[in-house]
Amino acid sequence: MTIRRHIVLRGLAAGLLASAAAWPAFAQDDYPSRPITMLVPFPPGGVADTVGRPVAEAMGRYLKQAVVIENKGGAGGGIGMAQVAKSKADGYTVLMALSSLVVLPEADKVLKRAPMFQLDQLKPIARFSADPTVLVVKAESPWKTYAEFMAYVKANPAKVSFGSSGNYGTMHVPMEQLKAATASYMLHVPYTGAGPAVMALLSGQIEALSTGPASVTQQIKAGKLRALAHWGDGRLTAMPDVPSLKELGVPISYAQWSGMFVPANTPAAVVEKLRQAAKFAAADPRANQALVAAGTSFMFQDMPEFERYVQADAKDMAALVQRIGKVD
Repeated sequence: MTIRRHIVLRGLAAGLLASAAAWPAFAQDDYPSRPITMLVPFPPGGVADTVGRPVAEAMGRYLKQAVVIENKGGAGGGIGMAQVAKSKADGYTVLMALSSLVVLPEADKVLKRAPMFQLDQLKPIARFSADPTVLVVKAESPWKTYAEFMAYVKANPAKVSFGSSGNYGTMHVPMEQLKAATASYMLHVPYTGAGPAVMALLSGQIEALSTGPASVTQQIKAGKLRALAHWGDGRLTAMPDVPSLKELGVPISYAQWSGMFVPANTPAAVVEKLRQAAKFAAADPRANQALVAAGTSFMFQDMPEFERYVQADAKDMAALVQRIGKVD
C-alpha cells in the first residue's frame, strides 16, 4: 500500500466514524418526528386524565406533533407506570403519573411481592398539580358534616365502605391515614381508577371516598356529591366552605400530585424538548382555563425542583406505607 493511499483510507475511515457519532444527535434534533403517546395509568375521569388532556393538547402545539392520551388502568396505576418504565427510552412514550408512583414500590416491599417497577427506572420531567384530597359522600346521604359522618362510622364499624383507585393508591392512602388517626374502621373497595370509584359512589355501591378536587368538583356543583373535609392545610379556592381535617382536630395531610415522567435513559436532548413543552403547557391560557374549570390549577415545578420533590415525597411515603403495613 502506498503512503498516499494509506492516508486517503485513514481520512475516509475518520470521516465515517464522525458521521456515525453525529447521527444520534441529528436524530434527536429531529425529535419528535411522529406522534407521542402520553400514558395515563388510570381510566378516564380521574385527576391524571383531567390534567393530562389539556397538558397533552398544549404540548402537542408546542412540539408540532400530536400528544395522544392512552388510558391503561389497573393495580392502582402500577400496570401503566411499569409499562412506561420498561418502554423504549426514545421520548415517544411519556407517563402522566399521580403520587401513587412513589408509594407502589414500597407497597410491593410490604406485601413481599416482586416490584412492578422501581423509581430509578423513571426520570421526572415536570409537576403540574398538587391538590389535597377531599372526603366526599352522596348529597342525599344523612351526613351533612364530617362530625356526623365520623360519629356514624365509629358507631357502625365496617358498615361504611369507601372506594379507591386501587390498593395503596392516592385515594386509598389518605383514607388509611384517617382510619388510623380516628381509630375507626371502614371497608375498602378498590376500583381501577378514580372515575369508576366516583361512579360507584354516585350509584350507591359505596358510601364515601377521598380524591382530588378535579375528580368531583363538577358533581359537587351539580348537587350530586357533598364534600365534608379535605386533607390540606387551609381552605381550598374551589371549595372555600369545606374545612380541612386539621381544622377539625385530625392532624393529617395528604397531597395528590400529578407529573410527567419518561424512561430513565431517555436522551438529554429529548428530555430538554419535553421539559420546554411542559413549561409551555403550564403557562398556556387554554390549558389553565381547562384546569380551573375542572376544579384545580397548575402548581408547576420544573425538572430540577420536581426531582427533589419526588425524592422527598418518596421518603415520606415509604415511612407512611410501613406505618400502614399490609392492608386488604
